Amino acid sequence: MIDSRIKVRHLQTFVEVARQKSVMKAAGLLHVSQPAVTKTIRELEEVLGVAVFERDGRGIRITRYGEVFLKHAGAALAALRNGLDSVSQARAGAAPPVRIGALPTVSTRIMPGAMRLFLGEETGARVKIVTGENAVLLEQLRVGDLDLVIGRLAAPEQMTGFSFEHLYSEKVVFCVRAGHPLLAGGALLARLGAFPVLMPTRGSIIRPFVERFLIANGIGEVANPIETVSDAFGRAFVREGDAVWIISEGVVAGDIAEGVLAALPLDTSETKGPVGLTMRADAVPSLPLAILMQTIRDVAGAITRSP
Repeated sequence: MIDSRIKVRHLQTFVEVARQKSVMKAAGLLHVSQPAVTKTIRELEEVLGVAVFERDGRGIRITRYGEVFLKHAGAALAALRNGLDSVSQARAGAAPPVRIGALPTVSTRIMPGAMRLFLGEETGARVKIVTGENAVLLEQLRVGDLDLVIGRLAAPEQMTGFSFEHLYSEKVVFCVRAGHPLLAGGALLARLGAFPVLMPTRGSIIRPFVERFLIANGIGEVANPIETVSDAFGRAFVREGDAVWIISEGVVAGDIAEGVLAALPLDTSETKGPVGLTMRADAVPSLPLAILMQTIRDVAGAITRSP
């Protein structure tokens, strides 16, 4: 039997503090005072019999007991939210919404085609697609703000409570504009320091792959790095100058096919990693979500079959 002392506000407050790693930020987002947040967390800890947060310098961090509870608290809120949405949609005669988190590599390569197929199914479901760093999207998935994340497989420690379905694998490329001086060949990596380099941010999922590749090829640190996960900025900046863009192949596949951008002739096969669908392990997809997942599989399959 569920302890009657546990209320929805306990779960909402706990999840928000865990997400923000700050009582002050959580209080602002929940529109309550900081003392109210602190009191709610203490009430939750009294029920659980363990501390869910602990001090970490001037901030706080979640305890191992808190990590265990977070998985279930997030799932409980997600289930409640889905239930409310389902009733609301049923009353309105509409399908439940579909909320997707897409990494840049699939936002340009997979999602446009998948959405065209999905719209052809006429499910009537509203679709929300957001992009961002993998860690941010996974956190939104964990607490139920997203139903599905599409992109590279995260590190094992980030996949607790999630399931992953592999679609295809892709590598990282060093991309430049057509006619770039480096395309003439000759000691490409040794000459890299002469140009601005767009690097994936430290929180991005491909950053470790890139760093390992550079170190293995004798480059401990890039001379002129600009960290970004914005494909719009990267595309514009590289087209207008001599910058080198280190990015997942899927983000620039269309630009390379059109001849606007080009990949430097480097063997980056060691940066290859799996791309697929990540969901909460305990989630049951709605019919519209299941249909969208199938259209994503269809488009991904077509890409892997193309020469």
